[in-house]
Amino acid sequence: MTDDGLEQRLGAVRERVADAARRAGRDPAGITTIVVTKFQPVELVQRLATLGVQDFGESRHPEARDKAAALPEATWHFIGQLQTNKARQVARYVQAIHSVDRDPLVDALAAWTGTVFLEIDLTGGAEGRGGAAPGRAAALAERVLATGTLRLAGVMAVAPQDEEPARAFERLAGVAADVRRVAPDATAMSAGMSGDYETAIGFGATHLRIGSAITGPRPARG
Repeated sequence: MTDDGLEQRLGAVRERVADAARRAGRDPAGITTIVVTKFQPVELVQRLATLGVQDFGESRHPEARDKAAALPEATWHFIGQLQTNKARQVARYVQAIHSVDRDPLVDALAAWTGTVFLEIDLTGGAEGRGGAAPGRAAALAERVLATGTLRLAGVMAVAPQDEEPARAFERLAGVAADVRRVAPDATAMSAGMSGDYETAIGFGATHLRIGSAITGPRPARG
């Protein structure tokens, strides 16, 4: 097979994650790198698995379902916006959902025993993204805890495009502290993507969602 640089990119990201963790006085072993494989072929996912990748992220239900079926031994994270009527279907094949942002979605997942992250909107609604308002995070955490089944890992967010990532992740760390006052075990923070993951580590990110820095550009879609 022609060398396309996949192994080198993966190795470089792993080194940068470890370096950023050490700069922040953290143990690199406490950081999970989720490789985002949206639009990438199943063959690439399988190659990544042979290189030691265990955690994969997807954001579209049919594509995620099919890849999880091809590699069921991996840990699958759903990181995209999730429609309430698709929640139970997605819960059948993933171990974690990073985009829980409203009460009806919590209710739809209430019978599940998987892991959830509360998605927080750091844009104030300006970018039309999903995510709960920061001020709603504690109440949403209480809603998750009330199910008695869901495991609340912590919070998740995407840094706004028009803001320095450090400022956004600092705010997210504040929201995470609010959530921990309600749910002391919810210590995880899903933050940081290909362009800002080193900054996210400095503010406490435990789960990074990295795509193109590892996989390379997404394939052209017809």
